[in-house]
Amino acid sequence: MKVAIIPARGGSKRIPNKNMKMFHGKPIIYYAIQTAIKSNLFDEVFVSTDNKEIAEFSMKNGAKVPTYRSSKNADDHATTSEVLIEVINYYTSQNKKISMACCIYPTSPLVKPKDLISANEVFENQSIEVLISSVKFSFPVQRGFFVFENKEIGLIDPESINKRSQDLAETYHDAGAFYLFKPQVFLKTGSLWKGKIGAYILPEIQSQDIDTLEDWKLAELKYEYLQSNK
Repeated sequence: MKVAIIPARGGSKRIPNKNMKMFHGKPIIYYAIQTAIKSNLFDEVFVSTDNKEIAEFSMKNGAKVPTYRSSKNADDHATTSEVLIEVINYYTSQNKKISMACCIYPTSPLVKPKDLISANEVFENQSIEVLISSVKFSFPVQRGFFVFENKEIGLIDPESINKRSQDLAETYHDAGAFYLFKPQVFLKTGSLWKGKIGAYILPEIQSQDIDTLEDWKLAELKYEYLQSNK
């Protein structure tokens, strides 16, 4: 079977109750659930949570919460990989084998079903073990620098500082939206960053990591733009 896994714990310090915070009229997790369902890629959409409110809302909107997240994976120190392993082990305990899984973060309202469909095509056709949603850096990282405590700087790549932008290789980073992966390989490595890894590139307008209220507002503005330019 194919499963979408949405990790959505109840606690959040920087944005309280972030996964249930209203985003354009609906709790933000709603969009991730509906995107997964409407892609028609998955047999089940599993929400991993320790929170009753999130669990009840998720089930009312088509997701499954057959078990609550363990307490050890519900604190600030739990990693995404640990949560995914717990979910996969749950399915194994039910004698269900997962051939493909997709971790979708609950704060990904800019991702559309067509993105998951296109990403799955890349995942299957390129024989990739992990496919990471990615976005291009808007500024050449080769020209970046560190700032030390005394305010002096250290260039990342001194040889590139005077090169033209068009002569520098484009670089990308994790968009923090979704990851497609093969569970059997993932269980062996315990990481989404090991194995044969590929990138599914999202446009910047569809990428927004949400850690602060400023990030949240930017995501809302991007969502409004995308809705008005369908």
